[in-house]
Amino acid sequence: MLRFTLLWLLVFLFASISSSSARPAPYAMRISCGARQNIRTPPTYTRWYKDFAYTGGIPANATAPSHITPPLKTLRYFPLSEGPENCYIINRVPKGHYSVRIFFGLVEHEIDNEPLFEVSIEGTIIHSLKSGWSKNDEQVFAEALVFLLDGSVSICFHSTGHGDPTIISIEILQIDERAYYFGPEWGRGVILKTTSRLTCGTSKPKFDEDYSGDHWGGDRFWHPIRTFGKNADAPRSTESGIKKASTVPNFYPEALYQSAVVSTDSKPDLAYTMDVDPNKNYSIWLHFAEIDATITSAGKRVFDVLINGDTFFENVDVVGMSGDRYTALVLNTTVALSGRTLTITLHPKKGNHAILTAIEVFQVIVAESKTSSEEVRALQSLKKSLGLPNRFGWNGDPCVPKEHPWSGADCHFDKSGRKWFIDGLGLDNQGLRGSLTNEISKLHHLQSIDLSYNFLNGSIPESLGKLTALRRLNLNGNSLSGRVPSALGGRLLNGASFNFTDNHGLCGIPGLPKCGPHLSAGAKVGIAFAVFLSLVLLVICSICWWKRRRNILRAQQIAAASRSAPYAKSRTQSSHDIQMSRNPSRGRTASENGPSLLS
Repeated sequence: MLRFTLLWLLVFLFASISSSSARPAPYAMRISCGARQNIRTPPTYTRWYKDFAYTGGIPANATAPSHITPPLKTLRYFPLSEGPENCYIINRVPKGHYSVRIFFGLVEHEIDNEPLFEVSIEGTIIHSLKSGWSKNDEQVFAEALVFLLDGSVSICFHSTGHGDPTIISIEILQIDERAYYFGPEWGRGVILKTTSRLTCGTSKPKFDEDYSGDHWGGDRFWHPIRTFGKNADAPRSTESGIKKASTVPNFYPEALYQSAVVSTDSKPDLAYTMDVDPNKNYSIWLHFAEIDATITSAGKRVFDVLINGDTFFENVDVVGMSGDRYTALVLNTTVALSGRTLTITLHPKKGNHAILTAIEVFQVIVAESKTSSEEVRALQSLKKSLGLPNRFGWNGDPCVPKEHPWSGADCHFDKSGRKWFIDGLGLDNQGLRGSLTNEISKLHHLQSIDLSYNFLNGSIPESLGKLTALRRLNLNGNSLSGRVPSALGGRLLNGASFNFTDNHGLCGIPGLPKCGPHLSAGAKVGIAFAVFLSLVLLVICSICWWKRRRNILRAQQIAAASRSAPYAKSRTQSSHDIQMSRNPSRGRTASENGPSLLS
């Protein structure tokens, strides 16, 4: 019994140590756009969160364009009336490396209305929808691998004038920090956009989740390609286990390597061609595992790998390089492509046939530098105080993507700090009905402001004078009042161009009326409150005086009536005697005590 107990304790201790040292589950956020409640979807019962409070837009019933689209019933679309840019801002995202995937949809009963728009992550465009996307499984979603370092992520949709952006789902899945490392250019300033991901020798599309893959690999979608062409190859498959598959940092699912294609005698070269965007860099990942029963040892199958005709890998021997049969091998290279096609060719050198398991192709995108966070917050505050209409948008980052800057905001890039700043605001004649706040002074790099011909009210904040770079300020044609800050008036002597005309309440600089005794807004509020309080006290005192006066008059009338009747006089005298006996020291007359007693 003692031996059994000791053995059980050792097992328990080992299990505890193993569980404590095990890697925690990766962060995962899946959003069902337009959903009013959290839901789970079969067959894996994946949890999807409702998108309340993440964004604007309008929820609607969805039509899924593809069988690989998550089985969700709603979507969210963004009409142009809500602005040309609309974003999901998701907070409390741990710092790390992520796979971000967005599935697009069609509004129910509008399947012929295929919208075209652009998608950006953290200010960098990662995808542009092309006509016909809803009929291609690999185009019904966009996916990118990106580093998120600010504790949040912004995913924005940019209208291009061809329909309203429609989004079914968003997935933010944490992956290994070193996932898809491809060389010195790889890093936090680089985004890998998924261009294509193929699994060969099968006709079944699958996600990593279907393969029971490790969650640290993300939930990659593998588009099936059973053959590259008629009589061009033959499929191979196995149920044997595959070694060295699900390893750090990419964690490929083992089942991925259980199918492949092999070239034939009639076409010994194995070739695949796909469309790409020109003048871009691409990271290419080729997967192999020798599962062909006819290849029993190293040296039996050797081939070269060519990309657009150039040899990138020579004498590839899958068994020799991986160490054994039924063992995964991954080759990676990065190429610069000037044309619109990418052709991968496997040319046999020994054994007459080449073998290929899977292909991954990523476009290498340099991440945009973002706008100073302080200036973004200042603009968001200004958006509220000015009452900016929804049609302006002003969502996401003001300066990036560079193709979609905020309307009315001029940007300047600081090369030394690798940040964008706002150096101009042009919002003239826009019907704005708000006011200027101190937040505008946090836009330290402003050189010009044009808010003329609106309906702005209130005063000009003193903090506006702190903008030392300001050289042009047009506030004419509004309803502003109060004293113009003296710092702005002094700037006129140094060649600045300021226009305050047609604001009947402004004063204090040449060209405007002289100011009377100037009171701050706080002082005005204090005076108004004091006057109000004085009026209240005056009313209360008047009411008290009136009630007291009325009581005195009533008492005098009753006393006079008492003296006019003998019986009443007798009672009064008796009352007087009682009063005097109780208060011998107060030598007062009955007429003096009458009001006190009767009251």
